[in-house]
Amino acid sequence: MGQEISVSHFKHYDFRRFEELIDCEMKVLHDWFQDSRFSMRRAVGGLELEMWIVDERGQPLAVNEELLARANSDDVVPELSRFNIEFNVEPQGLEGRGLAVMESELRTKWESCDRCAAAMDAALLTIGTLPTLRDEHLSLKTMSRSLRYRALNEQFLRLRQGKPVRLEIEGQDRLQSERSDLMLEAGSTSQQFHLQISLAESVRFYNAALISSAPLVALAANSPILFDRLLWHETRIPLCEQALDVGVGRFPRVSFGSGYAERSLEECFVENRERYAVMLPLAMDEPSEQVAHIRLHNGTIWRWNRPIIGFDGPGRPHLRIEQRVPAAGPTITDMMADMAFYLGLVEALATSEVAPEFQLPFTTTRANFYLAARHGLDAELVWLDRKQVRMRDLLLKQLFPLAHRGLEQVRVDRNLADRLLAVVEGRVLKGQNGASWQRRFLERHGRDMVLLTREYQIRQRAEVPVHCWDI
Repeated sequence: MGQEISVSHFKHYDFRRFEELIDCEMKVLHDWFQDSRFSMRRAVGGLELEMWIVDERGQPLAVNEELLARANSDDVVPELSRFNIEFNVEPQGLEGRGLAVMESELRTKWESCDRCAAAMDAALLTIGTLPTLRDEHLSLKTMSRSLRYRALNEQFLRLRQGKPVRLEIEGQDRLQSERSDLMLEAGSTSQQFHLQISLAESVRFYNAALISSAPLVALAANSPILFDRLLWHETRIPLCEQALDVGVGRFPRVSFGSGYAERSLEECFVENRERYAVMLPLAMDEPSEQVAHIRLHNGTIWRWNRPIIGFDGPGRPHLRIEQRVPAAGPTITDMMADMAFYLGLVEALATSEVAPEFQLPFTTTRANFYLAARHGLDAELVWLDRKQVRMRDLLLKQLFPLAHRGLEQVRVDRNLADRLLAVVEGRVLKGQNGASWQRRFLERHGRDMVLLTREYQIRQRAEVPVHCWDI
């Protein structure tokens, strides 16, 4: 959930001052868009990965502070709950073997932190929703000791006027729950892909990222279980949207967005200012050219595809798109394959002769996304020719060739691209991603979540892609 803050309680004056500061920065941002001041650098990828800390029975273990102290790395940071941490991987240009460099760094960080966890009789696990997680694990007692999270919880309840959050998800089973804090959000972990783009192509890439979200969420689905119930293939989607629901009459803080970008990604930041209440009104002593308040506000609005403003260096702002839909896991190889597929597909769609957003209405793109999250590789959706198609057929016949072409366009090493895309192709040919493996395991062995988590962990540590896992 982003950067740390220095206070957790705010008054009316703080909100008024923050809004004044953000309005000054909006003028700066507008000039950047009008005068094309953003970096021209493109095809730079980045990766964030959230993960669970578990004990020997696969139960969540709230010890992230001790683990972070042992790891002693600026690139390993806390998450909302004390049984989650996050890795940040150094961005790399995609040309050549950039993806392999990220894969190697991720693996090195993983192995180092996992050794630290083992010294605490714990282990790291990457999975969207942890099968052993229970409702009682998610309480303020297990919230990370960060002022940012305390403040978010306080402001979240303020926006809801103290009304409890109601969670209701229907899949194979039905789940209903009610909470008076935002800790339900800690019930899931994801991998987040970042792609730096030039201003000139930013609208096409943002819209292509939206369109790519349905096949990506189906391919990477790894969250079929929550609180012992079998729900959506990617239950993270309804869980996160409902967990951070700020109440009737307010624009949702977690959503697929309100539409395609039309002329500029500035539209998203204008929408942020006009439609979303400020949650963290921390006035910072930063020049307007750092757009620090715009970035902090943007960090409290979790579109599944989120535009980000960063900096290549002093005075050199850049644009990138954060893709938030894939679940964490199952293996590092699987996650890098997901990333390769997404980056290749979005490149091919964004540079195609006919813009795909002209072929597919936003309402259909959004409907595709939720169908794919609910049904995974078994979904049927409507694609660019406006015809209904099975997800697996779409991936094999149209999208994998596009992903290969996109990676070739940005000059990714051919052998590397072939190796990574073969992993996701194998997943579709076998009809087995993380979600379907978990479902099949429970069908064969019964609903023993401890056994499921243990067997999942054994296979994850073997670093064999999920489509090769036995039941």
